[in-house]
Amino acid sequence: MSYFDAASAAPLHPVARQALLASLDEGWADPARLYREGRRARMLLDAAREAAAEAVGCRPDELVFASSGTRAVHTGIAGALAGRRRIGRHLIVSAVEHSSVLHSAEAFEAEGGTVTRVPVARTGAVAVESYADALRPDSALACLQSANHEVGTEQPVAAVAELCRETGVPLLVDAAQSLGWGPVEGPWSLLAASAHKWGGPSGVGLLAVRKGVRFAAQGPVDERESGRAAGFENLPAIVAAAASLRAVRAEAAAEAARLRALTARIRARVADAVPDVEVVGDPLRRLPGIVTFSCLYVDGETLLHELDREGFSVSSGSSCTSSTLTPSHVLRAMGVLSEGNVRVSLPAGAAEEDVERFLAVLPGAVAGVREKLGAPAPASGAAVRGDELVVDALGKRCPIPVIELAKVIGEVPVGGTVRVLSDDEAARLDIPAWCEMREQEYVGEEPADRGSAYVVRRLS
Repeated sequence: MSYFDAASAAPLHPVARQALLASLDEGWADPARLYREGRRARMLLDAAREAAAEAVGCRPDELVFASSGTRAVHTGIAGALAGRRRIGRHLIVSAVEHSSVLHSAEAFEAEGGTVTRVPVARTGAVAVESYADALRPDSALACLQSANHEVGTEQPVAAVAELCRETGVPLLVDAAQSLGWGPVEGPWSLLAASAHKWGGPSGVGLLAVRKGVRFAAQGPVDERESGRAAGFENLPAIVAAAASLRAVRAEAAAEAARLRALTARIRARVADAVPDVEVVGDPLRRLPGIVTFSCLYVDGETLLHELDREGFSVSSGSSCTSSTLTPSHVLRAMGVLSEGNVRVSLPAGAAEEDVERFLAVLPGAVAGVREKLGAPAPASGAAVRGDELVVDALGKRCPIPVIELAKVIGEVPVGGTVRVLSDDEAARLDIPAWCEMREQEYVGEEPADRGSAYVVRRLS
């Protein structure tokens, strides 16, 4: 089985396993106690904090360990907003942040705060100018991920951090996907990360808060972790997380070069071997191991099952692989195709022969899914009204509305329109994306008795 979902959780690094087993014997006592076992545990905790702080690029007393990366994000955002409450109640986030950031923003809005969500380009990157425009005198905090978890696009964190420093607004960086590859550049103020993203054990998050940042921990606190992460520390996991972070950093330069070559091969070969595919994300400013692409006329969940049967573990942002039946907020913000979406995220040590086998299997898997889905005959759901053709795709889920559009677009004359009736939320994203790929004009969305009408004009 080839595991290609390291962006969700990286396999446990051998160093993490060794450190975890060793610290189970040495680090079980309470590090707050003064007797011998407690002192030994405190030494392990201090050493882990120093190692993690060195990797992050902060002082040891600026870093605390939380129970997860999500908890670190929630604690960091809530504490920074509370600490700067007298400045204002305005939060800035990008539209493609991890859900932990966006959920914090929603909670802040529910409490009366205001949130600006900065849009991204089709590559998934924000423009520094957009953050400059979003900053206000009452801005309490800005958030920006170092790199995107779904498409791998790296963000201009250093430039945004410098902009925020000049205006006196702290910047919180979600570095979960990138920290294993290197430190985050720029004068950031807060940073959060998660150990299971770099090969450490799950259940360990990092939160760094620079000295001088106004911060007020929220909720019940205790004496542990500077009052910012209550409860008994999971010392064996913390030790393993710090040890593995140091280990992966030592290997990062060579492994990044190797994985970049493999992902470049995937990007090129997928676009060449699979018809009607869109490879998404920035082609240059990206993490080493992530490749994301979307296949027209493909049910993402079915494709993932086919690849799983062939021995490949990948993930997807398609709405049809989600219990919500809505496409990924990242793909939506980018305005790219969501149907048939596949994210390949290679773990450290991924074998070249496994990548070659994936590239050999993928075209057949996509073709098989397309054949199984088929496409309804145009007459079964289409009605011509002069130069307009109406496709009734109500009650049909991705990618059927787009399949039916593609099948009938040639039925209208150049300049004529196709009106697709759909109540599937994914159509709002996938039909405009199809138009861009097929060089047809997306006229817009109109209300309908049920769902919406998506109007497309034939240009060629």
